Amino acid sequence: MNDAAIKNFCSFVREQLTCGVELRMARYGVTPEADAAEQPDAVGGVPLSPQERAQRADLLRQRDALGAGDAARGWARLRDRAAYTWFNRIVAIRFMELRDYLPSRARMFSDEAGALGSQALDQALDVEIEGMDPARVVELKQAGSDEALFRYLLLCQCRELAACLPGVFEPVGDAMELLLPDRLMARGGVIEAMVEGIPEADWLGHVEILGWMYQYYNAEAKDAFFKSKDKATPETLPAATQLFTPEWIVRYMVQNSLGRLWMLNNPQSTLRQQMEYYIEPDAAHEDFIAVERPEDITLCDPACGSGHILVYAFELLFAMYLERGHRERDIPSLILQNNLRGLEIDPRAAQLASLALAMCAREHDRRFFSRGVRAQVRVLAPVAITEDELPEGAALRKHPQLLEALAHLDEVGSLLNPTEEELAALAADAEALSRAAAGDMFTANVAGRVACVKDVCDALAERCHCVVANPPYMGSSSFGPFMSKWVKKHYPDVKSDLFSSFIARIADFAKEHGEVGMMTPFVWMFIGSYEKLRVKLINEKTITSLIQLEYSGFAGATVPICTFTFHNSHIDSYEGGYVRLADFTGANVQAPRALEAIQNPDCGWFYRRNADAFKQIPGTPIAYWASDNCLKSFVNGTPLGNIAIPRQGLATSDNNRFLRKWWEVSPGCVSRECRNRKDAVNTGLKWFPIIRGGSYRKWFGEYDEVVNWFDDGREMKDAILSKYTYLSTPDFVVKNQNDYFKPAVTWSKISSGLASFRYAPVGMLFEVAGACMFADESTLKRIQAFCNSTVAMADLSFMSPTLNYEVGQIGQLPILDCKDEEKCVDTIVDSSRLISKLDLDSFETSWDFKRHPLL
Repeated sequence: MNDAAIKNFCSFVREQLTCGVELRMARYGVTPEADAAEQPDAVGGVPLSPQERAQRADLLRQRDALGAGDAARGWARLRDRAAYTWFNRIVAIRFMELRDYLPSRARMFSDEAGALGSQALDQALDVEIEGMDPARVVELKQAGSDEALFRYLLLCQCRELAACLPGVFEPVGDAMELLLPDRLMARGGVIEAMVEGIPEADWLGHVEILGWMYQYYNAEAKDAFFKSKDKATPETLPAATQLFTPEWIVRYMVQNSLGRLWMLNNPQSTLRQQMEYYIEPDAAHEDFIAVERPEDITLCDPACGSGHILVYAFELLFAMYLERGHRERDIPSLILQNNLRGLEIDPRAAQLASLALAMCAREHDRRFFSRGVRAQVRVLAPVAITEDELPEGAALRKHPQLLEALAHLDEVGSLLNPTEEELAALAADAEALSRAAAGDMFTANVAGRVACVKDVCDALAERCHCVVANPPYMGSSSFGPFMSKWVKKHYPDVKSDLFSSFIARIADFAKEHGEVGMMTPFVWMFIGSYEKLRVKLINEKTITSLIQLEYSGFAGATVPICTFTFHNSHIDSYEGGYVRLADFTGANVQAPRALEAIQNPDCGWFYRRNADAFKQIPGTPIAYWASDNCLKSFVNGTPLGNIAIPRQGLATSDNNRFLRKWWEVSPGCVSRECRNRKDAVNTGLKWFPIIRGGSYRKWFGEYDEVVNWFDDGREMKDAILSKYTYLSTPDFVVKNQNDYFKPAVTWSKISSGLASFRYAPVGMLFEVAGACMFADESTLKRIQAFCNSTVAMADLSFMSPTLNYEVGQIGQLPILDCKDEEKCVDTIVDSSRLISKLDLDSFETSWDFKRHPLL
């Protein structure tokens, strides 16, 4: 599949359709401004017919409803909705016409030979489209108006498809029909870009092209959101969080959840031969839900996007039904009715998910469109119900938080987890209002909304055998005001990102002993803010498998990714299968290396590990590749923080003002000999050496900066208090002052690779980027030797995998007793420091530079 061609097409077409819709809106005089109540008889000097005046009034009402009082906002929403609706429909028709799925059997966007044109237009007098008026076709044909005739045929085709694919082709007698752009078939236009820009083979290859279309259509909006630094809104949230799941990861997740459940129930199944990413379970410690028939299995994707996961689940379920002897044409309807559920906040994505599943069904059942079966893909749209609208005594009045969340359902989406009490209140009020609604329009309106939210909450409360998802990723700093407050309240332990909130929520979508598959950033496996989540997964669930990708291993985003599966209950002593791809650079090699590990567990990057072993390590990181001896060292060793004291340094609040290179100041204004703060004050000097991290370098250096610390940093501290007026003292920013000027071992807090530990002699302050640890000279040598060893690097690979070496993590490194080796260690460290210093002094940037060694 030509990704570049698809991306270029989507970018071009988004712009073209948006402009085309704007022109149609202008034709009816629908503008971003609020309009006068009177409907004009003409727009731009062109008279409007009575029908057009009525249509304009309908468009204005839709604009105002979408804007909620802001006409400009409503205008933009109506424009964007119309543009993506027609994009989805055009793409859907193209997909179907190339597979000969259209009921008319006539291509809409290309001629019989496959070139740009319209077979339906060429054969307009003979083509059969349900609902088409032959007399109108003849009239337009005789008038020689190909543009008008094509527009008429396209709208008739959409109306016909609405009966069998309402998710994409809902009845178009509304704004969408009026806002269909003109001149779609013109040279240089939308249809030419689609027909000539994307080869037919790409359309015929796999239904996943629909998902890539969705991602690339939204790509510019996503980039614009993150560049803007704005908070997410219901309009920007879908585009900002959409991320298409790679095919191989989809197969891995579904095979090790849905496929796993099937194989555990049917160990002799030949389905195993079709599941190349299936990781064999720990047969000695296994537990699962008993299922007798494929009809009994339910699978949900609570953030289904364009349906990629559901599509592959359909394929795997199809094989299960075939294995049990079902007729091929009966299976699609059974799958969509019994097995698959999808939830999504973005209606355009939900449309494509429904379409993709319908295309899967049509592939195996040529009469599927006439069967009236629909994919169970639900859009989680907001529903506003105020307490004042509910009758006195209504049970929902006691649940204002639920009503508030429902009004923001297009933000919280599947994270909403209604309680049993809330579900009971909805059921009671829905029944009561239904009885009271007869003859009362106001009550009927409220009853309809309550029935709607009851239906939504029932879907959110349903528990399935399998749950598979690539949930949205967004840090809490981008949350809108409501979302920020709501997530903190309902997901306090995982509030820092949407993906971590989804990990916590998804367990409640699965039945007890159900199977879950997810793709997320892998930071949850290691960093401290997710420790509670890790402990919960280890103690209450069972990690059955995990694949950790290399940093550049995901082409869709610069996000460190993992994909994993877990059993939704705890199984004692279970050994999961883990694949570590950290040593294989690039997205293209991730899938082959994962396959190699699964097929050959002795390859060197496949591991079996009981997750209980992770509890031996402080912070409980998912350190599946740590050796047994490494794990024991955390039990038998002494934390480094008990021997030395790791400390954070100061932050100047204004580096340009308070920091200099040493050669930028007069040597007479610098002191390098102070042993404490008092000494520094007594010198009366302004500038003193400071440690600021730096690039990778072991043993000694690189110290080439000075800081303004005149009179114990008085000027800096005054500046800090002036800048941060809420502080009563500067100590929160100028930290650990009593450790300044002491000898230390230092390291760079942030690194692009491995950590490196350097000796810092007496006389220096240290900054936040150059963290330090303090002890007597002998202990510092022992600690520096250990920290620069391959053993410490192995420990830090799972304690600080994000290359951010915090003092807390360094302080947890385990030190084993080695008193018998102290003299040897001291000698090696002294020699290493000397060699490193001599090397440093060979550069002119060193304080002690004498001459270049080659001169």
